[in-house]
Amino acid sequence: MASNAHPLRANTDLPYLGGYSPTLKGQAQTLLDQGRLGDLLVRKYRAPHEVRSDKALYDFTQEYKQRYLRNAGTINKVLFDNKIHVVRHALGLHTSMSRVQGGKLAAKHEIRVASFFRQGPEEFLRMIVVHELAHLREKDHDKAFYQLCTHMEPDYHQFELDTRLYLTYLDHGGEPLWGGGR
Repeated sequence: MASNAHPLRANTDLPYLGGYSPTLKGQAQTLLDQGRLGDLLVRKYRAPHEVRSDKALYDFTQEYKQRYLRNAGTINKVLFDNKIHVVRHALGLHTSMSRVQGGKLAAKHEIRVASFFRQGPEEFLRMIVVHELAHLREKDHDKAFYQLCTHMEPDYHQFELDTRLYLTYLDHGGEPLWGGGR
C-alpha cells in the first residue's frame, strides 16, 4: 500500500506550536504535509547572520542592551551553549546570581543562547537575545515581559512563531536551511 504522507511528516505532534491556535497548527501541518514549510522559511529569511563567536554574540547582545536597557544590570557573560537542547524547548537561558560584596549585594547576569542559533537568520537570533534581555527587567513571561520584548523588537512575535515553525520543520525530518551542516 502506498502512503500519501510526505516524508517530513514523521508525526502529527507539533510541540513547538503548543500555545498556538488549532487553525495555525493546521496550516503548519498542511505546509509540512506538502513539503513547503522549509521553502516558505527560506524565501522569507534568505541569508544566515554573521554572528558566529561568543565575542560576536556578546557584542550583538550589548548593542540591544545599550539601546533599550541601559539601566538594567550588567551582563557578565553571553555565549552560545551546546548544552541547551531545543528538543527540551529551551532556546536560551538567563541566569542571575547574587552575592554579597562588601556591604552590598551584587548580581551577576549570564545569557546563554542555544548553539542552534549560531546558524540561521539574524531575526531568529534577535528574537532570542531580546527574550533573554527582557528577563533582566521582567522575570515572568507575563504581559509586561512581552511588551518589553516588542518594544525592543516590534516583530518579536512573528520571529518567535517563525523560529518555532523552523524547529517544527527540523523536528519532522527537515534538513537545516541556513548552513547548519557546515
